[in-house]
Amino acid sequence: MLPIVFVHGIRLSATMWGPVISRLDRPAVAVDLPGHGTRSGEPFTMDAATSAVADAVDALGGRALVAGLSLGGYVGIAAAERFPGRVAGLMAMGCTAHGPAATGTYRFAASLAARNPSLANRISCYGLRRLLPGPVGEAMVAGGLSCEVMPQVVEAVTGHDQLAALAAYPGRVWLVNGARDPFRANERDFLRACRNGRLILIPRRGHLGVLAAPGPLARLAGDLCDQLGSYVQTERPESAVATPRTR
Repeated sequence: MLPIVFVHGIRLSATMWGPVISRLDRPAVAVDLPGHGTRSGEPFTMDAATSAVADAVDALGGRALVAGLSLGGYVGIAAAERFPGRVAGLMAMGCTAHGPAATGTYRFAASLAARNPSLANRISCYGLRRLLPGPVGEAMVAGGLSCEVMPQVVEAVTGHDQLAALAAYPGRVWLVNGARDPFRANERDFLRACRNGRLILIPRRGHLGVLAAPGPLARLAGDLCDQLGSYVQTERPESAVATPRTR
């Protein structure tokens, strides 16, 4: 049974995936990236982040589906490029924005957070609990927040060519976006870059809202693993768009 490695978003930690992992019927682990969660205070680089993903894959047997949201999606793309033999497939969520507009937004938000990380952490904690009330919101903040690392993260992500990375990766890629996510702006560019990609839109969900229903998200991740189990790679099959049921 193919396992899953989950990768968290910026300033968050592995605990955000707890509600999803608890609903899976297969081995799975969530990893803390450098500068986040149990690794707070460590410098963030893309090499260190992708090595953390590879180490987690190795701990599960050496091959896994990698699933990441936002920053986790960008790190997943980079890990697939660097370690294609370990990444059996990629579920990249909420990470299909690039170019000057996206870069400017990321840098502005990171610079604000870095001015007063403690305040930024408190504001983020309040906002996450309001956006995702109950156990899902609590899981988002349970591992602590790390707004101080945001400028390093933004420079690492914007300095990496995600489209080239997708073009280099020979495996299957699912780009998963909430239909209301503003960060899906360049999803067609990302889809075209994939050798074997598919776009999945989750109705009525925003950027973090895809986590609001952890059961359906767990089922989707499990279904993608099952598809990989029966997958015979072809050179470049036609890309497609799908809309899953969320209830």
